[in-house]
Amino acid sequence: MKNATILIIDDDTKLNQLLVDFLREFGFKAITATRPEEGLKKLRQEAPDLIILDVMLPDMSGFEVCKTIRQSHTVPIIMLTARGMVTDKIVGLELGADDYLPKPFEPRELVARIQSVLRRARGIDQAHVKRFGRLEIDFPKRVVKLDGSVLDLTTNEFAALALLARNRGKVLNRDEILEELRGIESDAFNRSVDITMSRLRHKLHDDPKNPAFIKTVWATGYIFIGEEDQDEI
Repeated sequence: MKNATILIIDDDTKLNQLLVDFLREFGFKAITATRPEEGLKKLRQEAPDLIILDVMLPDMSGFEVCKTIRQSHTVPIIMLTARGMVTDKIVGLELGADDYLPKPFEPRELVARIQSVLRRARGIDQAHVKRFGRLEIDFPKRVVKLDGSVLDLTTNEFAALALLARNRGKVLNRDEILEELRGIESDAFNRSVDITMSRLRHKLHDDPKNPAFIKTVWATGYIFIGEEDQDEI
């Protein structure tokens, strides 16, 4: 994870410089932007490994920036919320953010979250490509195809699908799934698992009432029910 490039989009220039210096100590290269358009331009130019995105920005909100990024990029995003409001966290996750951190925060916690998200994004999983009928999962390349078409999944969505598929037929509770998605202890109230599953099901065209891949186990969690093809790829 060292030498990863982190793009910080925040209009607080003092905080930006502090983060640039702090992240350098952990082997990260950090670049900054104080306005949304500047950040989107640097995203295209620099192809960062991860984005730290503030919710409160001039010209357009961090939510709008996140939505714009997700239209064409799967780069991991950690959102910074000034108030730490649950609603802000939920909106960010629904738009495709991979994690969130309320301000003020300890820089070391931000580093821990960056490391956790990058570990998931870089695909530690060594499994082969697997097919489940219409669904194909290439674990090393982190590519998912449905009916031959590549799906645009966020880091969290792929992590959740990979975890469920690896444990096909086993019920996983929300805490187990959340551990995979976050890698760190969650808040007492956290809807990130259900939000991620809802987005994932939508992209898989999987009807919750008559699922082909992901089934909800009431009051417990989720189970992957897709039938695995026997031929190895």
